[in-house]
Amino acid sequence: MTTSQDLLAQYGPRESMEYDVVVVGAGPGGLATAIRLKQLNPELSVVVLEKGSEPGAHILSGAVMDPRALNELLPNWKELGAPLKQAVSEDEILFLSESGETRTPQWLIPECFHNHGNYVISLGAVCKWLGEQAEGLGVEIFPGFTAAEVVYGEDGSVRGVATGNLGLGKDGEPTENFQLGMELLGKYTVFAEGARGHLGKQLIANYQLAAGKDPQSYAIGIKELWEIPAEQAQPGLVVHTAGWPMTDNSFGGGFLYHLEGNKVTLGFVIGLDYQNPFMSPFEEMQRWKTHPSIRKHIEGGKRLGYGARAINNGTPQALPKTVFPGGALIGCDAGYLNAARIKGSHAAIKSGMLCAEAIVPALAAGRSHDELSAYPAAFEASWLNEELQQTRNFKLWFKKGQLVGQLMTGVEQWLLPKLGVKNPPWTLHAKHPDHVCLKPAAECQPINYPKPDGKLSFDRLSSVFVSNTNHEENQPAHLTLKDATVPVRINLAQYAGPEARYCPAGVYEFMKNEDGSDRLQINAQNCVHCKTCDIKDPTQNIVWVTPEGGGGPNYAGM
Repeated sequence: MTTSQDLLAQYGPRESMEYDVVVVGAGPGGLATAIRLKQLNPELSVVVLEKGSEPGAHILSGAVMDPRALNELLPNWKELGAPLKQAVSEDEILFLSESGETRTPQWLIPECFHNHGNYVISLGAVCKWLGEQAEGLGVEIFPGFTAAEVVYGEDGSVRGVATGNLGLGKDGEPTENFQLGMELLGKYTVFAEGARGHLGKQLIANYQLAAGKDPQSYAIGIKELWEIPAEQAQPGLVVHTAGWPMTDNSFGGGFLYHLEGNKVTLGFVIGLDYQNPFMSPFEEMQRWKTHPSIRKHIEGGKRLGYGARAINNGTPQALPKTVFPGGALIGCDAGYLNAARIKGSHAAIKSGMLCAEAIVPALAAGRSHDELSAYPAAFEASWLNEELQQTRNFKLWFKKGQLVGQLMTGVEQWLLPKLGVKNPPWTLHAKHPDHVCLKPAAECQPINYPKPDGKLSFDRLSSVFVSNTNHEENQPAHLTLKDATVPVRINLAQYAGPEARYCPAGVYEFMKNEDGSDRLQINAQNCVHCKTCDIKDPTQNIVWVTPEGGGGPNYAGM
């Protein structure tokens, strides 16, 4: 296969465009950064790169949104037509058994689960709207362009990014449609790619940003959008569940939110530190929907959309250093998420604003390509840091088991605040990354999942279909293996091939060769860009890289 260096030698040099600030990712954090930059200095040149076909196309979140950060960014968002239309009307927390439920009394619901003043939203729609606000301020947005590579200066600082090459065949060789990627160079580059960002991961390693920190922990969230009969609609109702179908100590829970217009968004979240290689997060979500407490909301309805995404578990103990020469990490690329509140969009917006507020005076002083130390300092003094500190132990208690997690969440998020104690007087620490938690198959019990009924529960391929996922077929696979022998030699032999189960899109299949030997088939065209494989692979042999721009899911209303 022709390497990037070979292509540059043959077709280079790449064209380049220079800006004051380059932003990678048109999610809530990236767009908030761009908007705040132009608010503070309209003369700055700012560009946002987005790998999806438009802002919001690759965005997936529950979502209940706390408008606190948006109030600060665009105080007149209502007048500007922001798609925050459905205020939360009621919170329910249910503990499910196989066929029943225990409802938490309202007075016992911890503060972190109260959503008064918040909105049930489509985060994709919010990002599309934020993109319009950014463009109205003069921000350039390039949708359908992947930031495939970090561009470094001779001094080791980040100078910008290069977009992916176009027109490479499956064999990695240039076709007649080949186009070399281009460089977008900035005085500062802000990375807002979301959880387990492709370039953010490289930057954390290159600059050793996570040195001395807890290992970052993740979950996978699997989501569907339904249209339901009008008589079942309860606009603004927010439901969270714990318990069934999770029967071991794995961290997991469901969410179901009633939007306006007879729509319901619902899904299931499972911590990627689960131990049983036979577990399938996708199948867990499908059978969760059959529970009477969930079924009653969606029965008789129609599934409109499907998607999946890895989620940071958001402990400040795992937050890496967020600045390096020439750039910064914001949002979930860094790990700013409040797992206890099940919210990240307000944190992404706030962190983007804090970063922009550090960049503008640096540029005014004639600085560039240095460390923006004012950004982490501002975070330390912010309400976002205060909020994350209050919930810093939430996920770590659940690593000790469901019962301990529920008990200590009650202590830290219900009892202590009533006693006037905002921050827990103790701090827990994670010791192991998620991928090392998987046990050998021989030590675990296989799980027999029910077959989908096509009404409430579905298979993977029909789910991928309603995610509107599409990739140009004649391109190199963006799911790469460091060692092609590992999937069969280690993963299949020791862990019963977990990639065939943890992937929510049917990307990985173990097949038989003519001689009876096994091989791994990668159906890269199915990939919904959730990044689960990059996180959960027990040998860390799978590396997610960017496909051609515009490829992947095309979420509508998600």
